[in-house]
Amino acid sequence: MRKALFGAALAATAMLAVVAVSSALATQTHHGKPHGLTIHVVERATSDTPVDNAPAGDSVGDTLAFGNSVYDASNTTVVGSDGGQCVRTVPGTSFECAWTTSLKDGQITVEGPFLDAGDSTLAITGGTGAYRDATGTMDLHARDAQGTAYDFTFHVDSTHR
Repeated sequence: MRKALFGAALAATAMLAVVAVSSALATQTHHGKPHGLTIHVVERATSDTPVDNAPAGDSVGDTLAFGNSVYDASNTTVVGSDGGQCVRTVPGTSFECAWTTSLKDGQITVEGPFLDAGDSTLAITGGTGAYRDATGTMDLHARDAQGTAYDFTFHVDSTHR
């Protein structure tokens, strides 16, 4: 009887360890939030079109429109495109942006800050196709000081059904 209880206790402890490890792996986080899929693409900023609204010079309300190709993480193969706009909210510091990145399996829409200096994180506000239930964040990182290419790293919380 004692051997049976010891064996059952050992099996229960092993099962708890498996459950704990599985739970830890299933809830990997980014910025404290669980995510299910990470997508890394590179945007080459070739079409950025600034519009200097009154007053002249860098001021609140200036806009930036764009529609560019996006490449795989190695920046070699076109995997989609993006399109959107930004409005200057703090001169010399930041824009507020919204855009859609179109990929083979659907689109992911983001909204948030674009900083003049440094990385930023935008909210994933939705999607289509395979990303129709998408939520999460997108990290934006300039690949060079000239602003000719950007890393988009999407941390998608809810994906493929």
